[in-house]
Amino acid sequence: MKILEIKTMSGPNYWSVSRHKLIVMLLDLEDMEDKPTNKIPGFLERLTALMPTLYEHRCSEGVPGGFFQRITEGTWMGHVIEHIALELQTLAGMDTGFGRTRETKDSGVYHVVFSYQEAKAGVYTAKAAVKIAQALVDNEPYDLEADIQNLREIREDERLGPSTGSIVDEAIKRRIPFIRLNRHSLVQLGYGINQCRVQATIASTTSSIAVEIACDKEETKNLLEASEIPVPRGRIIYDEEDLKNAIDKIGYPIVTKPVNGNHGKGATTNIRTWEDAVAGLAAAKVYGRSVICEKFITGRDFRVLVINYKFVAAALRTPASITGDGEHTIQQLIDIINSDPRRGYGHEKVLTAIKVDAFTMDILAKKEYTLDTILKKREELWLKPTANLSTGGTATDVTEMVHPTNVFMCERIARIIGLNICGIDIMASDLSTPLSESGGAVLEVNAAPGFRMHLDPTEGIPRNVAEPVIDMLYPPGSSARIPIIAVSGTNGKTTTTRLIAHIVKQMGYKVGYTTTDGVYIQNQMMMKGDCTGPVSAEFVLRDPTVNYAVLECARGGILRAGLGFHNCDVAVVTNVAEDHMGLGGIDTIEKLAKVKAVAAHTVFKEGYAILNADDDLVYEMHKDLDCKVAYFSLKEDSMRIKRHCAKGGIAAIYEHGYVTILKGTWKIRVEKVTNIPLTFSGMAEFNIANVLAATLATYVQDFKTEDIRQALQTFAPSPAFTPGRMNMFHFRNYSVMIDYAHNTHGLLAIGKFVKSVEASVKVGIIAGVGDRRDEDIISLGEAAAQVFDEIIIRQDKNLRGRTEEDIIELMTRGIHNIDPQKKIVVIKKESEAIDYAFSNAIKDSFIVITSDVVPDALEQVKQYKAKEDGVLM
Repeated sequence: MKILEIKTMSGPNYWSVSRHKLIVMLLDLEDMEDKPTNKIPGFLERLTALMPTLYEHRCSEGVPGGFFQRITEGTWMGHVIEHIALELQTLAGMDTGFGRTRETKDSGVYHVVFSYQEAKAGVYTAKAAVKIAQALVDNEPYDLEADIQNLREIREDERLGPSTGSIVDEAIKRRIPFIRLNRHSLVQLGYGINQCRVQATIASTTSSIAVEIACDKEETKNLLEASEIPVPRGRIIYDEEDLKNAIDKIGYPIVTKPVNGNHGKGATTNIRTWEDAVAGLAAAKVYGRSVICEKFITGRDFRVLVINYKFVAAALRTPASITGDGEHTIQQLIDIINSDPRRGYGHEKVLTAIKVDAFTMDILAKKEYTLDTILKKREELWLKPTANLSTGGTATDVTEMVHPTNVFMCERIARIIGLNICGIDIMASDLSTPLSESGGAVLEVNAAPGFRMHLDPTEGIPRNVAEPVIDMLYPPGSSARIPIIAVSGTNGKTTTTRLIAHIVKQMGYKVGYTTTDGVYIQNQMMMKGDCTGPVSAEFVLRDPTVNYAVLECARGGILRAGLGFHNCDVAVVTNVAEDHMGLGGIDTIEKLAKVKAVAAHTVFKEGYAILNADDDLVYEMHKDLDCKVAYFSLKEDSMRIKRHCAKGGIAAIYEHGYVTILKGTWKIRVEKVTNIPLTFSGMAEFNIANVLAATLATYVQDFKTEDIRQALQTFAPSPAFTPGRMNMFHFRNYSVMIDYAHNTHGLLAIGKFVKSVEASVKVGIIAGVGDRRDEDIISLGEAAAQVFDEIIIRQDKNLRGRTEEDIIELMTRGIHNIDPQKKIVVIKKESEAIDYAFSNAIKDSFIVITSDVVPDALEQVKQYKAKEDGVLM
C-alpha cells in the first residue's frame, strides 16, 4: 500500500460542512485491492489482539462489534485503516469519531477520511494506520504503545492548554469564531474590528501594568501590605549574605522563590535549616537574579479566582502525596496512585500522573528515604514542594465555603493590582473564617491563573470559569463577528467579489476582500497572487481594521484545506461549468457542484444563499440548504423565479433593460443596464449576471437600492477596479482587451461580447492549461475557433505536468475540429505573442489577450499605450 497524498482540512469542506477537522488521505491499495479482509488468514484475530477496543466501533451495522463483523464478511483495507486511525487517536487521549472511505475512478485508489483534534497528530496517525494495517497483513509484530506515546507527546505539544482551551470552548458554544494565531496559547476570538485576544488566561483587555506588577512579587507584596492585606514578612535577597540576614530577621521556617517566578517554578517551602536555605536560594536563582525570602506560613494552600473583579471560584490545593500502608514501597504507592483512571499524561485527564523528578528525589533524600522505602501505616509523604496540578497535585472545590469578608478582600486585591483575571494564592487553615482571624496570609497574585483546578476539581463541584471571561470580553449586546459575504462558482467570482466589495465600501464600511489577484484591505493590496483559499480568508478576518469581509472561495482552496471561516451571512454561487475536472478527485460536474456549494452550506439560518436560477446545478443546491434563498436570472420570464416570488421570495432579474429586484409581487427597478459601466452597455451578458448577483447580495443585507444604484454607476471595468477582467485599451488603429478567461465556459462567455464588437479581424491570444483533461484542452481550442478569426497559441509559465508540444497539439486539434483553415500562429512566450500581435495588427482589428499572469500582460500593454501617447513610463 502507498500513500499518495495527505491533506488537512480545517474548515467546512467537500467531505463535511459541519466537521471541519478532517484528514483526507489518498491511498493506493496496490495489490491489496484484490485482498479483502476475509481473504487474509488470521487478520481479524491479529487486529483484535492488537486493538481490542475496536470492538466498540459499530460501523454501518450500528451495534458494538459491527466493524469486526464487516471484517469477517470482507471489507477493503482503506476502510480498516480509517477505523485504525480513529481508534489510535482515541487511545492517545484524542477522542474522534467521524470517518468515511470512498473509492476514486482509479482502481484500488481510495480517499480515506477521518477526523482529528490536532492536525500534526492527524497526519502522524494517517501514516501510522497504514503501517499498522500492513504489519497485520504481513503477520509481523507492531509496537502500538510507541505510536500512542508519540501521539500523546504531539498532543501535549500542539494543543491549547486546558485554560485557554476552556475559553475557546465557551466561545464556540456562543458561536463566537476563533483563530489560533500561533502554535502556543495566543488566540483571537471574533473577527476583524470586533476581535479580542487571549493568551493563556491573559486577555487583550488585561492591563499590561497590572501584569508587570503581578510578575514582580516584591512589588505586589508592597502594594498589598500598604493596603492592609495580610502578607508574609520577607525581603528581596541576592546572595548568601542577604539570605543569612533575612533569616536572622524573620526566623525559620522560610520560603524562597524567584521574584519573577510562576507555577511554583524555583520555589522551595518549609525550609528549616541553613543547608536547605542555601539549596533553596540556588533553585530560585535558576529563574532570575532576585529571590524572595519570606516567612513560611503554615496552613493549607488555597487558590481564589477573580474575573472581571468578581469572585468566581476557590479551590484547596494539595501537593502530590502518598500514604503508607506498611507493605508497599514508595515507588509502588506512586504506581498505585497513577493507576487511577482519572490520572493521565499531561492534561489529557482530570489529574496528571505523578512523575518522580529531582524535587521528589530531594524530598526523599532529606528524609533519608529511597523509592524502595516502605512507609509506615498512615504516614503521609508529600512528593512535591508545591501543589500544582501539573505535577500530580489534587484540587478540592471550596467555592461555597469562602467567607464574605474573604470574598471582599480578594475582589479588592484584584482592583489594587488592576488585574481583571487573577488568581490569588492564600495560605490559611480554611477560608470560611476571615484571614484576620485565622492568621492566614496572601502569598501571591497570579496574572495568568490556571483554570484546570476549577474546571475539573478532584473533589467538589466543577465551575465553568471560562464563562465569566467571555461575559467580560463580549457583554450582552456586543458582537464578535463582522458581516461576511462569500462568493463561489466557476466563472465571474472575482468580478462579483470586487463589485460587492465596491458597493459595501460605498456604504462607508472598511472592507477586506480576497480575489484571484490578491488580498485587499480597504482597497490596499496586502498580498499578491491567487488568494482565494483559507489562508487569505483568515488574513482578512484577522485584520483589526476590517468591519466587513467579501471572500472569493475557489475550488482549489476548498479541496486543499476547506474554507477559512465556519459561517457567513451571504453566499453567492455564480455558475458551475466544467473546469479543473479530474483534479483532487473531482471527475464529474456533479462533484464540482458539490464543491461550489460548500460556501452556501455555511450560511447562517437567517442569512441568504444567492443562487443562479439559470444554471441547473446551482439552482438544485437550494434543496439541501438550511438558510434563506434568493435567485438571480437573465430571463425575465423564468418559471423558477416566478414560482419563488409567488411564495414571497426575493430575486433579481434582467428585464426590459433594467436590473430589477423582485420582492414577492413587487418590482424594484435598480438601474438601467446601459448606465452600468461593467455591462458594456448591455453587451457583456455575463457581467449583467454578475451585477444581478452582487445587487441581490447587498440588497438582502439591507443596503438601500439608491445606494446600490450609485455604486453600480461608479464601478468601471478597468485595470484598477477589475484587473484582467475585460480591460479595454483603444489604440489608433486597433483595440485590445485583456481577460482572465481560462476555460471553455469563460471563453464562450466573452465570445458573445466579442461577436458584438465591430472589427476588421478578431485575434485571440490563448493558451491551454496543462493540468486539464485532454478533452478540456480540445474544447478550449474549439471555443477559440468559434470566437476568433485568427489565433495565436502561447504557453502558460507553468505547464503543470504536460509538455508544450502536447498542449499545442490538443489546442490545434480543437481549433481544426471547428475550422481546418483557421489561421494559427504558435508563439510560446506570452510577451512575445503580444509583441507579434501588436506588430502585425491591421487597421480596426480587435485583439483579445487571455492571460494567466495578468499584471505582466497589463504592464506590457500599458507600455505600448504610453509609447503611442508619447508618455514616458
